[in-house]
Formats: sequence, structure tokens, C-alpha cells
Amino acid sequence: DPEAMLRHTEECRQRGYPFVADPSQQLAFGDGDMIRPLIDRGYTVFAVVHGSQPKFTIPEIVAAASACHAAGAGAVHAHVRDAEGNHVLDAGLYRELITEMARQVPDMPVQITTEAVGRYSPAEQRALLRAVQPEGVSIALAEMLSDGDRAAARRSYHDLAEAGIAVQHILYTPGERDRLGEEIAAGTIPGHDLSVLFVLGRYIAGQVSRPHMLDPFLETADHPIPDWAACAVGADETACLRPAFARSGKAR
Repeated sequence: DPEAMLRHTEECRQRGYPFVADPSQQLAFGDGDMIRPLIDRGYTVFAVVHGSQPKFTIPEIVAAASACHAAGAGAVHAHVRDAEGNHVLDAGLYRELITEMARQVPDMPVQITTEAVGRYSPAEQRALLRAVQPEGVSIALAEMLSDGDRAAARRSYHDLAEAGIAVQHILYTPGERDRLGEEIAAGTIPGHDLSVLFVLGRYIAGQVSRPHMLDPFLETADHPIPDWAACAVGADETACLRPAFARSGKAR
């Protein structure tokens, strides 16, 4: 209900509460007048298409991203799907999306994903990146290193850095933050312009993230990471993202 969402966000604004608004599939049908009130306090809207959401087509993704951009959003993080609505690492579909975005919303960067969803190998993830050469990509550290081929991983990470492709490292557990530091020290991953995403929970049935899940990610580090974000799932998603903002992080 877009009208109810606008009422709730206005109440948050009046009371001084930080908020994240999730228009979901309404973005495909809304316009700037609907979206602008959600971000006129400096918040950024990401149009995220995930496997748990409705089956968006590329024209719908572009339309939603265009509406967000018109209202002030800066980037889109996108997953593409096949004809049956399944998450796929399809270079052709990603190139089609990027081409359409460049044509219709040329000033909006596109971040793709290499998410494996239990069906794609690290070699297939790396092949996708070579074929697409996107502006940005989110890569799960545990997935990309799961085959033990550090040489191939190193080539891929360094090729991305040399090409100027922005990498966001997805960390599912606090221990993976230490592992990221080890891989940087070993030269597998470039250590400059580091960007990470802390995932509070997983996209599984019944998962509900809690705000305290962020604490271990921030307590385990010997060195702070300036550019970090958090994402959460379930009914307490907004409650989990508030402490991210309060601790100088971002939210996705």
C-alpha cells in the first residue's frame, strides 16, 4: 500500500527516527512523486531484485531503476533470472540489462552479483565477470574461494581491480572478516578501496535477523573498514539497519 508507506515514513520523519523504506515491486509502477518523499532526507534507494521477490523482467528492472534515479537514487544492485524466474549467472542477460540501463538511465551504475545459490562454481562465477566486465559486482568471499584455487581467484580479483571494477566483498560470518584480511595479506585480494557487506542472516525459510548480529562483525577487526554496509532479512530488517547507520555504515 504506497499511501500507507508514505504515511509511516512521514511519521518517522516527524519523530526523528531513521528509516529505510522498501517499495518492492511498487517501484515498477510508481513515479518520482511516490518515491521522492522516501529519500528527500538524504537516504538512498537501491532497487534490489532478489530470488525471494517477484519475477521481474529486464524492462521492469530498468523501469524501477529509472524511477529510483529520478527520485535521487545513485545505483542499482540487480539479479537476473531465466524464463522460469530462477536466479542465473547469465552473461547475456546481464549485458542486456547493462545496455538498457546505459540507454535509458546512463548516469546510474549497475552492480551485478556472482551469487552461487548452490548451483554455480567459482570458475563459472569468474567466467561471468570476464564476459560481462560490469561497473560493479558483489562477490561472496566464501563462494569465490570454495574451490581452493587461489591462483585463479587472485587473477580474477586483480583483473577486476586493474579494470576499475568496484568489488563489494560479501561476508556471511564474522570469521570471514579475518579471512578477508588473510587473503589481502597473501595477495589474493587487493587491499585498496576495500568495500564489504556484512550479511545478518541468510535468505532461508524462517530466518529473522536481529540487530545484535552486527556486533561481532565490527568487534573482530584489528583495522577498521571505512566503506562497509549491512543487509538483513525478515521482519526486523529495519531494526537491524538502524545501528548500521548509527555506526557510520551503510545499508542495502
